[in-house]
Amino acid sequence: MGFRGRLFLILLLFAAIPSVVLAVALGGSSWLLLPLVGSTTAWDSTAATGARALAVAESRRILTDAEREALAAHEQTLRTNQLLAKQAGYVFGRAAAAGALVALLAFALVFVVASRVAGHFSRSMSRPLQELVGWTELIVRGEPVPDGGDARGAPEFGVLRARMREMSRDLDRGRRAALEAERLSAQRETARQVAHELKNPLTPIRFAVDRLRRDAPPELQESIDVLALESRRLEELARSFAQFGRLPDGPSAPVDLAELVTYTARASVPPDVRLDISVDEGLPLIDGHHDALTRALSNVTLNAVEACSDGGSIRVELKRASLRGGDAVELAVHDTGRGISAEHLKNIWEPYVTHKAGGTGLGLAIVRQTILAHRGEVSAESAPGRGTVIRFIFPVPGRSAITPAKPDHA
Repeated sequence: MGFRGRLFLILLLFAAIPSVVLAVALGGSSWLLLPLVGSTTAWDSTAATGARALAVAESRRILTDAEREALAAHEQTLRTNQLLAKQAGYVFGRAAAAGALVALLAFALVFVVASRVAGHFSRSMSRPLQELVGWTELIVRGEPVPDGGDARGAPEFGVLRARMREMSRDLDRGRRAALEAERLSAQRETARQVAHELKNPLTPIRFAVDRLRRDAPPELQESIDVLALESRRLEELARSFAQFGRLPDGPSAPVDLAELVTYTARASVPPDVRLDISVDEGLPLIDGHHDALTRALSNVTLNAVEACSDGGSIRVELKRASLRGGDAVELAVHDTGRGISAEHLKNIWEPYVTHKAGGTGLGLAIVRQTILAHRGEVSAESAPGRGTVIRFIFPVPGRSAITPAKPDHA
């Protein structure tokens, strides 16, 4: 028997057992007591003794007329009461059976009503509970719980559904964050190993190129220049891998984003590209690593400059925002350059993914890693021909529950 059946049976028994007891008590009392109340035995005995008394009194010859009239009236009263007693006995004898029948009908009515009420309550409780039990199975398997649907059951079930949906979303975010952290950790470890393997042979290669440049004949200088150029490119690649392979380290400190943004943007954007900087007044400091944030902003700004190589402008905005229920600061870099297609936009933060010739695919991955290390969030919006917007949101320490990330030395 399922939960609904057990619940229905329990509710039905709670209503049926008292009904059975009351019906039996009513029927039994009617069957036993009414015949006793309506019994004519006492009246028959009284009538018989009264008749004998009247006979004795009439046998006496000394009665006056008044006494004789009184005796006649008494005799008439005895006959009338004896008749009424027999009628009452007949009625009470039948009333016992009628009382038992009424008790049985009342029990049947109460049982039907109780079964309907028990069925209603069992449905109103078992269906929402079975639905929520099914939701727990979905949550265990990592599947989303249904949105909307029929709001069945008491209002408390609606509150429970809303809380379970919120819990499911939180768990899903936690799972994704854990998978993302594990994936990034593996990628950082791979990048560290690649950087180490690249750096080891690069130093002797650079020394060998320098010796060849001094001693080689002129006809080999062009080949030596190619070796020097490619070795420098490998060194840059090794530095990129090394930078991606580690999080910002060292102690964090208060950072004035307004000053950092103003200096970095002006230093990164050439004079022939229009630059607008908008900074809200009185912005709070954030807690972080100045050099890492400078590199991240410089990387994004240089990408914007490259996107505007055919014409365009750049606007950098710094303003107040909110993040996970706390105060935050939002940094946005807008450009009116070529833009990025939707197909490529969804992968711009992935490491080793690039659409630029000679690119490593680590620039924006390092930027994202830096922002996440500061417990911030990154996002991008773009459309071909309309430009791109890159947004960073940093929590403000002391005004939210967010704390700076600890360096990852794994």
